[in-house]
Amino acid sequence: MKFRVLYLCLLAAGIIWGSRLSGHGQSSSPQSSHIPGETSPVRLNVDLVVLDTQVLQKKTARIVGGLHSADFTLLEDGVKQEVLQFSKDSLPLSVILLVDRGGCLDPFGDKVRNATIEALNRLRPQDEVAVMAFANDTNLVKGFRLVRSATADALDRLPPHDEHAGHCFNRAFYDAAHFMREASNPAGRRVIIMITGITKTFDCPPPTASETHDEVLESGAVVCGLIPVTGEQKLENGIIASAATVAGMFKTPTSSLKQFAEETGGEIFTSKPDVLDRAFETMVDHLRNRYTLGYVSSNTKRDGTYRKVKVLISPEIQKREGDLAVSTRRGYLAPREQTNGAH
Repeated sequence: MKFRVLYLCLLAAGIIWGSRLSGHGQSSSPQSSHIPGETSPVRLNVDLVVLDTQVLQKKTARIVGGLHSADFTLLEDGVKQEVLQFSKDSLPLSVILLVDRGGCLDPFGDKVRNATIEALNRLRPQDEVAVMAFANDTNLVKGFRLVRSATADALDRLPPHDEHAGHCFNRAFYDAAHFMREASNPAGRRVIIMITGITKTFDCPPPTASETHDEVLESGAVVCGLIPVTGEQKLENGIIASAATVAGMFKTPTSSLKQFAEETGGEIFTSKPDVLDRAFETMVDHLRNRYTLGYVSSNTKRDGTYRKVKVLISPEIQKREGDLAVSTRRGYLAPREQTNGAH
């Protein structure tokens, strides 16, 4: 019976998305009230580039601790940079829980809620958490608070699941990143955790993929995903992801959780709801045990361009620890020089 209901829901969703394919072959211009009236994204007017970096052993996924600034090499567009700021596990976390309320299946059942609360209890008293729900639009359920009981209460006040709504990733990430920039602790490390059953979906602008990409980069947030895995979820995700992949071949805009995670140096964790608490706790541990590397770019141009960054580990550490996986954001948008006509 569950699969029959899921099939009918996916069939209806297919009709809705089919209309999007025929009517929106290209991204439309922003029209939502959420988008400010500016003609271009706001650039961060700062010179210090901060990288949130995770180092794991590839074979065991063990966190590699005890590293020092001399163990890292920073490259920007292939040019070596000097590490001016270095710390580990010292900055407070600012976390936005981004909960999917659309689609055929509800990924946020009681087991997932309990796992979420259990994992958040592992945060430190100085860490702050906000809760945002999304489907076709977003809903800020709770702003940043240090009190954990407030977060648990917010999770009980999420909007109801709407099987007729979509999964508008770009809308969700744009609003979460924008709120992160406006309201989070400016001295903290920023994380957006999306809880969803879908990994790739059709774009539903506004905003456009480019605008969302820029907003996420400028927020400095690491994007992570948490996916409760069930048989029904695999079916829904497989059908939507496959359809989105085919649509992308015809230049129809799509949005991918994996791309956001890879771009920002985040991770995606999947697990059955019964044991999701372990996956969530692992995610929190990985977020907690990251290195913060800061540098001032040797490229002094304030041209608003995208610059690629790469973090390397010294050969000595590689030899001692074996093959390592280094996760950090892939790049950033340089500050743009303000012109006389700028507001």
